[in-house]
Amino acid sequence: MSGRLMPCSPREIGALFLFEKLTPEQLGQLCGAGRVEKFEPGPVFTEGEPATCFYVMLEGAVVLSRRVGGDDVEVTRTSQPGVYSGAMQAYLGDRVPQVYVNSIRVTAPSRFFVLPADAFASFMQEWFPMAVHLLEGLFFGSKNTQRAVGQRERLLALGSLSAGLTHELNNPAAAAVRATSTLRERVGKMRQKLRVISAGSFSPEVLANLIDIQDRTAERVAKAPTLSPLEASDREDELTDWLDDHDIAEGWRIAPTFVQAGLDVDWLDQVAAAVDEEILPSAVGWLNYTVETELLMDEIADSTTRISHLVDAAKQYSQLDRAPYQVADVHELLDSTLVMLSGKIGPRIKVVKEYDLTVPRVPAYPAELNQVWTNLIDNAVHAIDSTGGEGTLTVRTALDHDRMLVEFRDTGPGVPQEIRGRIFDPFFTTKPVGEGTGLGLDISWRIVVNKHHGSLQVESEPGDTRFQVLLPLTAAEPDTDTPSEETV
Repeated sequence: MSGRLMPCSPREIGALFLFEKLTPEQLGQLCGAGRVEKFEPGPVFTEGEPATCFYVMLEGAVVLSRRVGGDDVEVTRTSQPGVYSGAMQAYLGDRVPQVYVNSIRVTAPSRFFVLPADAFASFMQEWFPMAVHLLEGLFFGSKNTQRAVGQRERLLALGSLSAGLTHELNNPAAAAVRATSTLRERVGKMRQKLRVISAGSFSPEVLANLIDIQDRTAERVAKAPTLSPLEASDREDELTDWLDDHDIAEGWRIAPTFVQAGLDVDWLDQVAAAVDEEILPSAVGWLNYTVETELLMDEIADSTTRISHLVDAAKQYSQLDRAPYQVADVHELLDSTLVMLSGKIGPRIKVVKEYDLTVPRVPAYPAELNQVWTNLIDNAVHAIDSTGGEGTLTVRTALDHDRMLVEFRDTGPGVPQEIRGRIFDPFFTTKPVGEGTGLGLDISWRIVVNKHHGSLQVESEPGDTRFQVLLPLTAAEPDTDTPSEETV
């Protein structure tokens, strides 16, 4: 938007704190290269447009805002003469995108000294060459440091996740190996028991009855009900008494296995009625091995299913076999991240999921959102650990107008008011030395705001801290990671 041109006074611009050290000759050159424009209330320039000019307010009232999701969020409001914004990195040339990274509007008739970007760059390089070199080094050095530390943080997070995943995989893998070894032993004993039974003078009908009972016993194992500890104890006592009454050795050892398989006294009565009394002990022993093998196979199936689930969660978390940008189910991403971090979360932290499954899929970079979830969960766990290690982590999703809300709530000590405005700054951390780089929340903010046009905010009080991510439900081209600039 262009304003009404007005005369430029070297004396007036020289009174501003930005130009007060310049010589009269330099002030004259500024007025010659620039111009004074008067703007009526309304926009001066808009975020995302080519940064063609550097603006310094002479008088008036200005509001600086940034686009977050579908909203303009006010960053600064001031009437102080000399505040500036616009093409502040013009002296860096085409090494950085030369676009306005915020929007400026005035709320009252306002005058600006307006300097074209190329003239601003030329004056900086001519009048302040050492300052330009220092600023360039600071700008690109900070970027390189941030990138290097960010990569280091990702590697540390990957190492932590790998350790947690290894721990989680080790438990079901060890259980499967242990169950397989026991199963081999039980099958061997079952063959021996069958050899004893078949060596007797039993009719084909009796053997057929045993095989039929064995098949039906296996079916009951698969349908065994879940009993309370008291119910299981009562049934064990009943079965032990039955086995003792029928002269079955070690009934106290067999009874718990039968109870786990869902067998009861009525079932054993059917077995006793189907076979002769002299082979009942061998038949019960054979059925015990049958039950044990079925239970062991169930244990192996559960363990391998758990391993498969962990591998699937790792694939979902890494997104290695999927497109970088896609329409994603955020709940799947959250679940996979919680699985990957389960070792770090530990048993003392209760995880509560409050998902609104009616929320649709969102266009996103899933692997990068998983990084956001990782950082926010890691911070929540650290906060809870700082208060003794016991607490609750609540992950909630909901529809918030035209955006999806993903909220991470912890019962930690909270974020003090005096540092709440700095927690998203690069390299700011409250963790002990060596435990945090101060880039987790900065990276998360950039991923959510710059890449997804969403917002990331925090609400906190002792015992109730909530990090809230808002993601748009409709696709939008993500922003590039441009430097932030504000009026000073």
